[in-house]
Amino acid sequence: MCPRLSQLSAVIWVRVPYFFSFTDWDNREMGGYVKMQSSIQYGHSLIVLLVAYMLYSCFYDMADYKNEAEVGEALSEAFKTGLVKREDLFITTKARSLWNSDHGHVLEACKDSLKKLQLDYLDLYLVHFPVAVKHTGVGQTDSPLDKDGVLDIDTTISLETTWHAMEDLVSKGLVRSIGISNYDIFLTRDCLAYSKVKPAVNQIETHPYFQRDCLVKFCQKHGICVTAHTPLGGAAANAEWFGTVSCLDDPVLKALAEKYKKTVAQIVLRWGIQRNTVVIPKTSKFERLKENFEVFDFELAKEDMDKIKAIDRKYRTNQPAKFWGIDLYA
Repeated sequence: MCPRLSQLSAVIWVRVPYFFSFTDWDNREMGGYVKMQSSIQYGHSLIVLLVAYMLYSCFYDMADYKNEAEVGEALSEAFKTGLVKREDLFITTKARSLWNSDHGHVLEACKDSLKKLQLDYLDLYLVHFPVAVKHTGVGQTDSPLDKDGVLDIDTTISLETTWHAMEDLVSKGLVRSIGISNYDIFLTRDCLAYSKVKPAVNQIETHPYFQRDCLVKFCQKHGICVTAHTPLGGAAANAEWFGTVSCLDDPVLKALAEKYKKTVAQIVLRWGIQRNTVVIPKTSKFERLKENFEVFDFELAKEDMDKIKAIDRKYRTNQPAKFWGIDLYA
């Protein structure tokens, strides 16, 4: 079992690895099945999180993930061959439909994911984005735009309605726990107020250049585990899509990497873990998957944590407004 487990103080108690690692979204035609098998194999004793996003990627890949069926095949094979048991894996899928076109079709969207993943239940199910848009069909991955090229937001479905539908998934035994993504303090507060089953997780962008201490501390104060979906600042992916600057090139982080004889990425991941957040870096390379796990053999000194705290730029790298024609963070 993974030595780094956190038990969440929510209504639904779940055990979540402090460290998640998953294969890349853009390698479905380049041995993704094999890579998923490798992820299971390498992380067997670490409880690897297998993330099957069918949705708009955490790095806003316009082609979408659409890889749940492939992950399902890998999982099925792993279970059949005895490589791993279902109960040894913590599996989540963050259905794109729940931040997009299926806010009014939560049950159907969840069942669609379970069918593709060939599973009876999920350990965690997340609302990807706090916005509902025009329904385009269960399992579809469109972000419909209106005639002006602006995201076609559905104003008839509230986030409260969506959340109560998520709670029904728990009562039906389809999911063990439920969570939110990209919620700010106000939306998180509201969710806590109207929920019967509290959100176990809030998955947000946070990294050394976008630390969001107030939101992180608010969630942790109220028993919500914070997951960093862009723990390395998006790196090459966000630089390509949005022209953003990566924190991995920061001289302070480079100096710390030299001091601890680690890579800059390992320093950043370790910083995230010491903040008591869950970090989920993406990678398509097995050697980096291995490297990403090698962050439990050292600890950053307080003065070095303070140095990283000082380089916060309040700099968001994920900017979906480029594709949606509207800044939902405004």
